[in-house]
Amino acid sequence: MTYRIKTLNAISKQGLSRLPDTWTVGNDVPVPDAILVRSADMHTLKIPASLLAVGRAGAGPNTHPVKAMSEKGIVVFNTPGANANAVKELVIAGMLIGIRNIVPAIHFTDELQGNDDELHKLVEGGKKQFVGRELRGSTLGIVGLGAIGSILAESALSLGMKVIGIDPNLTVEAAWRLPSQVRKAADIEYLLKHSDFVSLHVPLLPATKNLINAERVKLMKKGSMLLNFSREGIVDTPAVIDGLAANRLHAYLCDFPANGLLHRHPRAIAIPHLGASTEEAEENCAAMVADQLVDYLQNGNITNSVNFPDISMPRGSRHRLAIANANVPNMLGQISTALAHAGLNINNMVNKSRDERAFTLVDVETEVSPKVINEIAAINGVLRVRYLPCPEGR
Repeated sequence: MTYRIKTLNAISKQGLSRLPDTWTVGNDVPVPDAILVRSADMHTLKIPASLLAVGRAGAGPNTHPVKAMSEKGIVVFNTPGANANAVKELVIAGMLIGIRNIVPAIHFTDELQGNDDELHKLVEGGKKQFVGRELRGSTLGIVGLGAIGSILAESALSLGMKVIGIDPNLTVEAAWRLPSQVRKAADIEYLLKHSDFVSLHVPLLPATKNLINAERVKLMKKGSMLLNFSREGIVDTPAVIDGLAANRLHAYLCDFPANGLLHRHPRAIAIPHLGASTEEAEENCAAMVADQLVDYLQNGNITNSVNFPDISMPRGSRHRLAIANANVPNMLGQISTALAHAGLNINNMVNKSRDERAFTLVDVETEVSPKVINEIAAINGVLRVRYLPCPEGR
């Protein structure tokens, strides 16, 4: 079976090369089965009736109307961890830029005038105002210990820093990745009080909106630095500006320029959203999301979805049904009954749920007719049914 893939951004060739040659891929595909996107905002895009999946070559799904897509049984993928190293390196660069006063020092040298002897005297006379500190021995507080936070912790420790971390949603997998030297904070308030640097690595959710607010800025260690390479809305910008003006914060570095930051304080440094902007990160994200998309479209397997559970089942026969459904009682019973009435023997079945959504994979021994597919689609709570026969020879 061939599929039509629409690209909303320039996607790395390394990623596109992982799609089957028989598929139609491009930015002008009129009736797409799937969309590949990096940062384009899809909230104003009319969702095509043909759409089965969206692959985001990046981590945050905030540019997608996830709720509306979930209701239509459209699986939205992302690529957590694929750009983690790129973001980690930028955070380390940010700490060095801030603690060594690099930006104001560069502005100082840019304004110097005179011959070489005069410049030398001006440099020697002015450099005292830019005396900084070293990372070694200081404490980094990391809020969010997922793919980025865990490798940032490892790198900070190798630089001789101490690390405090907090993540109320820490997974077992993430906990295994975390260096044992990382101290666990009981709450974010403790972390803010005891950190020389605070780096944020959590998604933007209602619970994390303005996570760093005026009250929490006041708790931060005097002269500390705040780094936000996660999402702009996690930080209350006016509160941070007030913290800078009061010298509670030494510097604020973020990946999200805003007028108030750029013009109201020289120690607020905004970078133009470069967190994942490396060739390696773009290639990693594109390859990862392409592989996920291919496995889903061909086999119904789901890895790294933001709105449906991860689910995978080895092929037990050539005939498979992939069913997106609401997480309600007796769904499996109704699906099994419909197949039994059609005389179809189930070879294997797996169902996984995530909040109010669920996904079911069913392998049967013989071909599934359109009539049976329509009957399953008519079950209350079924969002979408796909028949995925495996080609002969596979």
